[in-house]
Amino acid sequence: MEYTVLKLGRLAGVSTRTLRFYDEVGLLKPARTNSSGYRIYGQAEVDKLQQILFYRELGVQLEQIKAIVNDPSFDGAAALRQHRDRLLDKRKQLDALIGNVEKTIASAEGRTDMSDQEKFEGFKERMIDENERRHGKEAREKYGDEAVDRSNAKLKGMTQEQHERLNRLTQEVKDALAEAFETGDPAGELAQRAADLHRQWLTFHWDRYSKEAHANIAQMYVDDERFKAYYDEKQPGTAEFLRDAVHIYTGAADGE
Repeated sequence: MEYTVLKLGRLAGVSTRTLRFYDEVGLLKPARTNSSGYRIYGQAEVDKLQQILFYRELGVQLEQIKAIVNDPSFDGAAALRQHRDRLLDKRKQLDALIGNVEKTIASAEGRTDMSDQEKFEGFKERMIDENERRHGKEAREKYGDEAVDRSNAKLKGMTQEQHERLNRLTQEVKDALAEAFETGDPAGELAQRAADLHRQWLTFHWDRYSKEAHANIAQMYVDDERFKAYYDEKQPGTAEFLRDAVHIYTGAADGE
């Protein structure tokens, strides 16, 4: 079956403006243009749009989606299995948060007692699941299941104060890195402060810190397109800048 922009937009629940934009940026081209100048989409484009919307729902940036779905080796079935796994992770996170809210309501109504640590269980579960989604595969391959499991246990055992500090530190790393990037000097005071804040952030996730591991993960931010897209979202080149700053901070740059 074939669809015009209007019909495909109605089918998928997206605006015609979005579909035209996808065409303009090379993300989703129509199968053909008819004699009246209308974009016409076939089954292949319908399936591709479904994949695009799955990736958008999971928070993947458009440029990264474009690279993924336009790759000649793209495997639609494998991508769907990956979408399913990630959506199951999101459902698990939501279930944990819903359970946390329900228990908090019961505590407020005097029907049960709730410790301060329990009040943050849902948030910590979400953090652990997010870390597994973003870093789990690479981390387990590089450091082993035991080290990753210890790291997850450390996160789950965080106190309320530690949890709040981690949230503040996450933003501090972003702000410091953005400010340092403007200087263009990864060896400068601002960049080295950003690298130190990044080290502090890592210690909340790792059961033990090493300069070598710090340097390696900074390199992974550049080598892995997912991490690179995250750091480069607002300013291209940020991932490389952080890598360089961390390598100077850890002394890895001396051996290059």
